[in-house]
Amino acid sequence: MKPAKLHYWILGWFFMALCCWCTSDTFTQSDIHPHAWKKLYFAHHWPVTVCKMNANDCHDPPKYWTIHGLWPDRAEDCNRTWHFNVTEIKDLLSDMRHYWPDVLHSSLNRTQFWKHEWDKHGTCAATLEVLNSQKKYFGKAIELYQHVDLNGCLLKAGIKPSSSYYKMPAIKEALTRFYGVTPKIQCLPPEEGEKAQTIGQIEFCFTKELQLVNCTALEGGSNPMQAHLKLGTSELSVCNDTLPTYYPSEVQDHK
Repeated sequence: MKPAKLHYWILGWFFMALCCWCTSDTFTQSDIHPHAWKKLYFAHHWPVTVCKMNANDCHDPPKYWTIHGLWPDRAEDCNRTWHFNVTEIKDLLSDMRHYWPDVLHSSLNRTQFWKHEWDKHGTCAATLEVLNSQKKYFGKAIELYQHVDLNGCLLKAGIKPSSSYYKMPAIKEALTRFYGVTPKIQCLPPEEGEKAQTIGQIEFCFTKELQLVNCTALEGGSNPMQAHLKLGTSELSVCNDTLPTYYPSEVQDHK
């Protein structure tokens, strides 16, 4: 083989090897970290508002804030082969039914809500060792719920269900003063003929070390986790600071 041809032959093999190495490295990194996320949203919802959004399926909702979910940002449905198995959380069932009930379907044997939360969010949260099983994931959520004690915080601040309206900035100030961070508060917008928004969901944000942080978009990027609750045509969105806020004590009948 002539020197010139040998030179090009060697260069060709070099670039092929380099491309293969890069492709292999990219695949390996993607395989190890297929769903990168940076923080957890721990969502509480107000069952009375959930029922207002879908009253036909709701009967006698709890009169305390309950868990909606524990959600990594930037990740959903991370492992479709890791199926929910209620027997893995059998020791938690009593607490789950109390703190994390299926508000819309009151049957004690119904587990579809928990299955949905595990499939969509738990399989992603499981990249953390403290959340890497179904028992750890649901158990840690209950532990965080008890630690946050949103119900107790609101009562201490004098914020309780009422027929009177609250000012959203006052609710935000009370929560920020109590927790030292700013949570995300979502409301049901006023329906036709209403003047007030209805508080529906309060989300606290945690780092991967499970430390409370502000629920604000990360610097240099938007927050891709759209943690909205939608039932039928009703949908929660970030509360409006200028609208009066209704904190309902019971579900009103829709005539």
